[in-house]
Amino acid sequence: KLHWQERKTVRIMEITIDHLSAGAARAEGVAVVIDVFRAYTFESFAYWRGAERIYPVAALEEAYALRNAHPEYLLAGERKGRKAEGFDFGNSPAEIETADLRGRRILHTTSAGTQGVEAAVHAQQILLAALVNARATVEYIRRLSPRRVSFVCMGYQNQCVTLEDLTCAEYMRAMLLEEPYDLAARTPALREGPGARFFIPGHQDFAPERDFFLCLEADRFPFAMQVERDETGLRCARKIML
Repeated sequence: KLHWQERKTVRIMEITIDHLSAGAARAEGVAVVIDVFRAYTFESFAYWRGAERIYPVAALEEAYALRNAHPEYLLAGERKGRKAEGFDFGNSPAEIETADLRGRRILHTTSAGTQGVEAAVHAQQILLAALVNARATVEYIRRLSPRRVSFVCMGYQNQCVTLEDLTCAEYMRAMLLEEPYDLAARTPALREGPGARFFIPGHQDFAPERDFFLCLEADRFPFAMQVERDETGLRCARKIML
C-alpha cells in the first residue's frame, strides 16, 4: 500500500490525456506514449521473450541505416500494418510469442507508436505503455512522483484517435487516482470497433486474431519501459522491473 505521503503526491499530479504526434509534442513531465494495437504490446512481448534492448525508431530509412551499421540487430515493425520490406518481424505480438530473442537487440519502427517518441521533445521522461504493462507503468510513475503526467494515445497510424489507446490511458489514470475503472466492460466495443481488423480472414498473415487477445491481456508483465540513451547516444527503451 502507498504511504500517506505517497498518496498525497499522487493526488496532486496534473494528469492529461492527449493524442497523436501533436499531443506528444505538447507532453510535459512524464510522457506515457501508448500504443495498444500493437507497438508497445509487441515491445513488451519482445522483452518477455528475452530481448536485450529495443530501439524505437521513427523513420523507416533510419531503421535500415541502423541495420546496415549493426547487421546483428533484428528489424521489426510495420507500415500500414504490414511488415516492412526486409524486416525480420512485423508488429505482431503473436509472431514473437514463442520466439527466442535472448540477448538480441531490436530496431523497431511503426506508423504510430514510435512516432510519439520522436515527437515528445518537451517531456522530461518518456515511458512506453500498453495494457499488458499498464499497472507496472503506473507503479513506476508513483515511484517517480512527477508533478505532471502526460498520457499520449498514438491512435491508428498516427492519424485518428482510437478507443484501445484511450481506454488504456483512462485505465492508467484511474489507477493513479485510485478510482474504479471497468476495463472488461470495454472489450465488446473494442472487438466490434478498432479490434475488428484482427478478425479479417485475408489479413491473418500480418494482423492475426490472436493479436487482439494478446493486446488485451491487461497487466500481464511486471515491468515498465523507459526511453533513454544508450552508450552511443542512440535512443532506446529500457525494461524496468517492478
